[in-house]
Amino acid sequence: MNRRPVHRERHLVSRIGWLRAAVLGANDGIVSTSSLIIGVAAAAAKSSDILIAGAAGLVAGAMSMAAGEYVSVSSQSDTERADLARERAELSDDIDAETAELAGIYMARGVDPSTADAVARQLMAKDALGAHAHDELGISAMTTAQPIQAALTSAATFTAGAALPLAIVVLAPANLLVAIEAIGSLLFLALLGAIGARTGGAPIWTATIRVTFWGALAMGLTAAIGRIVGTAV
Repeated sequence: MNRRPVHRERHLVSRIGWLRAAVLGANDGIVSTSSLIIGVAAAAAKSSDILIAGAAGLVAGAMSMAAGEYVSVSSQSDTERADLARERAELSDDIDAETAELAGIYMARGVDPSTADAVARQLMAKDALGAHAHDELGISAMTTAQPIQAALTSAATFTAGAALPLAIVVLAPANLLVAIEAIGSLLFLALLGAIGARTGGAPIWTATIRVTFWGALAMGLTAAIGRIVGTAV
């Protein structure tokens, strides 16, 4: 008896949860910390003050990212649980209507009515709530919200991203700090955009240009504000 060969596919959608949090955290770490450093440096602050500001920005930013991700993803998770509870109640109240609803979803995708009804009944016989969660609500194991994972990933990657512009403060000469910080941080951002795109299977140049543009804009604005404030003071 000939067995059909197993067709194995490797999809990247399973990385959505942690990849989004990782890219967001690292990008925010680089942009916010480098912008803060450039803004303070443009105001003609001392090197020690710049370093303190950058370190404080790193700690505050990492905690903010962790808390923000946890709260926002927890809200998504709460919504998913509420929808599942509502769907569970509907399945308990009227299983026939829910079967017809699921079959209707398959028919809308191009399946003929008899096949759609048969598929809906077979899937619901095995796991009615799972079938409706996947095909009616769009909730699956790969994309379901994971607050702890998102919070820890964002905090860790923010810290890693913020450490890069902070290291420049320690290593760069004071008279060239703003220029080196800007160039170095933009290079870090370009590299981050390329890595994130590569990991997620997206176009590398599009992601690189996008993240670099917004980083440059943020640094330019904070440098201008720092210059104005420093002159006024």
